[in-house]
Amino acid sequence: MEQIRDKNVYRIQGLTCTNCAAQFERNVRNLPGVREAKVNFGASKITVFGEANIEQLEKAGAFESLKIAPQHVGTSARKVPLWKRKKNMFVLLSAFLLITAWLVSNSYGEENAWAVLLYSASMAVGGYRLFIHGLKNLLRLQFQMNTLMIIAILGAAAIGEWREGATVVILFAISEMLETFSMDKARESIRSLMEIAPKQALIRRNGEEKSIAVGEIETGDTMIVKPGQKIAMDGIVTKGTSTVNQAAITGESIPVSKTIDDEVYAGTLNGEGLLEVQVTRRAGDTTLAKIIHLVEEAQAERAPSQAFVDRFARIYTPAILITGLLLAIIPPLIFQADWYDWIYRGLAVLVVGCPCALVISTPVSIVTAIGNAARNGVLIKGGIHLEEMGQLKTIAFDKTGTLTKGAPVVTDLISMGSQKEKELLAIAAAMEKNSQHPLASALLRKAEEAKIHLTEYPVADFASLTGKGVQARVNGSLYYAGSPALFEERLPGGIPDRLRQQIKDRQLQGKTVILLGTELEILALIAVTDEVRENSAEVIEKLHGLGIQKTVMLTGDNNSTAQAIGQISGITETRAELLPQDKLEVIKQLRKDEGSVAMVGDGVNDAPALAAATVGVAMGGTGTDTALETADIALMGDDLGKLPFTIKLSRKTLQIIKQNITFALAIKAIALLLIITGWLTLWMAVFADMGATLIVTLNGLRLLNVQD
Repeated sequence: MEQIRDKNVYRIQGLTCTNCAAQFERNVRNLPGVREAKVNFGASKITVFGEANIEQLEKAGAFESLKIAPQHVGTSARKVPLWKRKKNMFVLLSAFLLITAWLVSNSYGEENAWAVLLYSASMAVGGYRLFIHGLKNLLRLQFQMNTLMIIAILGAAAIGEWREGATVVILFAISEMLETFSMDKARESIRSLMEIAPKQALIRRNGEEKSIAVGEIETGDTMIVKPGQKIAMDGIVTKGTSTVNQAAITGESIPVSKTIDDEVYAGTLNGEGLLEVQVTRRAGDTTLAKIIHLVEEAQAERAPSQAFVDRFARIYTPAILITGLLLAIIPPLIFQADWYDWIYRGLAVLVVGCPCALVISTPVSIVTAIGNAARNGVLIKGGIHLEEMGQLKTIAFDKTGTLTKGAPVVTDLISMGSQKEKELLAIAAAMEKNSQHPLASALLRKAEEAKIHLTEYPVADFASLTGKGVQARVNGSLYYAGSPALFEERLPGGIPDRLRQQIKDRQLQGKTVILLGTELEILALIAVTDEVRENSAEVIEKLHGLGIQKTVMLTGDNNSTAQAIGQISGITETRAELLPQDKLEVIKQLRKDEGSVAMVGDGVNDAPALAAATVGVAMGGTGTDTALETADIALMGDDLGKLPFTIKLSRKTLQIIKQNITFALAIKAIALLLIITGWLTLWMAVFADMGATLIVTLNGLRLLNVQD
């Protein structure tokens, strides 16, 4: 059997409840050679550190008949309907025995030997797993849900309540079935992502075309994608033109045109053209694989509400056991009440005290919401970020590439002297070729359109003037290119008034002005504009409609340009002429003033501000590794329009989690009061718990209906 080397991740089939997950994790940790083990219940995975093999892992999970497979292989068993699963067949047999026993007891009396035998058989068949787990926990003094149930059932049998005990077993088994169903349904959103990409692809090697498994495809292979086929691997188009539906990855409904040198992604659907694609990533490294991995890891991250429930349950379960014990013995001992009556009520407390509904209330909501977001092109990297997003009142935006398209164009080029405009453009573009500034691309594109050969303009002594521009020697002469502020500092008399007015006019139009000159004079005015995204104003309006009270734009651009862009977008507040460290300070101040703030940026230039914000949201153009790795939330389609959907989903999740926790605790409180007054029977107690579990589950699954 293949050995696990230091760390390996495995998929688990058959994991049904949080208690089972905790037990399996403990069992694996106790295996010889295993240093640490961590179960991800939401994704149904286990990470093992140390040495073990699949046989040992399955033995550790034998109490649940768990099946283990390497992560990249997955579980091979086909999906079996809930009612056809082996352990559920036992529940059906147990129900048949219970009904038969009930008929016999009605005809011949509840003390009839055959009735007692049938009730016992029903309890044994339907609750054998419960008895095994419960007795083990009882012997270890581990007071969990199974422990409460086993004490209650054995107690019912001890006082002769065979019908009640058998009914409790059946109802509890049905409750477990519901819990399994709910987690299976929530996990389907991830399972559907895993099934997006084909398992095989048509590959050309050495002049021969053959269909091979994606795991055997190497980078550099040529993949042939026929019209209407799904793309199996990430790669670069080397031949052909087509449109590709990227909805599975980005949530975009409109197909994107693809031609030579364009990137395509695994899991996307080819349109009507034939494409030849050079594979650039192996199966485990594709954008889709990264998304699946990050979403599964996100499901393992405990949200604040889930952490609260876990802490509460650790105290709650022993407290219920003590309450049941005290209720059973104090009234008979002190008030000479009937022992049978109060023992029965104490057992009912144990049954109604099972925290099924409470424990399932949060994870089913978190898993469902994160999966729904991923299907709509939003990657949320943990329940904590989901909850924090729902509590926001303030959102800060970077300008370039976020509110604007991030592809600036040159609109004006005015010579201030006798030099020709083309010559000045060549000098500016040659200098900016070495710059990382977003506006540099506009000058380079303009130079390319003008058929300027930059090799004819050698650059020396290049230096970046942070936040202001660049300087360099071009053909031996020293030039500066940058913001008006740079020339206000450099020129002895500052910028001439006539030119200052021209600059102001263009800035009021939302344009950014770049000046080119020497230490003595300004040679050219170049105006560049970065078009506002078509949906920026609509998105900001939706956010304000959702209750976001303040939207702030942070930019290094000049104040006039920033104000113009802010006005077009509908932003409530604009902060301009900010260096990267200034943006960081603004975010820190906003957190101090507002309590929490989200920062929306491109995931690269705004990394410090994204990290400092309560929630960092990256405009994660498909396949942008930086966005996937640095942000708390990534908008995979580079679509700002996903932001209101994310806010809406987060708030709905918060609302449902609060509803579930409140409802689960309220049902427990009401049931406990009814038990003390003697109005609630054992089977009614477990029915109340089962009903609460069903309601919180269905309520959590409503998050699947939240649409973009």
